[in-house]
Amino acid sequence: MVDAERLSRLLARVSADVADLRDTAGHGDLSADPVRLRAIKYGFVTAIEGCTRAAQHVISSEGLGMPQSNADSVRLLGSNGIVEPAVAEAVARAVGFRNVLVHEYAQVDDSIVVTNLNLLADLDALVAQLARWAARQ
Repeated sequence: MVDAERLSRLLARVSADVADLRDTAGHGDLSADPVRLRAIKYGFVTAIEGCTRAAQHVISSEGLGMPQSNADSVRLLGSNGIVEPAVAEAVARAVGFRNVLVHEYAQVDDSIVVTNLNLLADLDALVAQLARWAARQ
């Protein structure tokens, strides 16, 4: 059985990270502000990692199998009807973006970071769907 309090804390942290990302991104031209771009990169890493931690908690608690990767953790939520498969796949792609940020941080093209701000809606959707699922448990 899922630990509802722990899941709630994980989801709240993701929501806070996403809100911080929106706030940081929403103040003028990002290309002229390397400090804000670094903050956005880090915010992406923590928000996406929060999604995978939440997914792994649910998978473990519910005995849904052994994911092969962080992206697979999110996909398992979709294949088990916990979140919509399209949302799971979108967040799984975000996990790939997180991997690029972590492993190629200095070489990541800043325009890609800005473009990926559209991932925030997918992270919001995962949080909302996991919260609704948890409320039904």
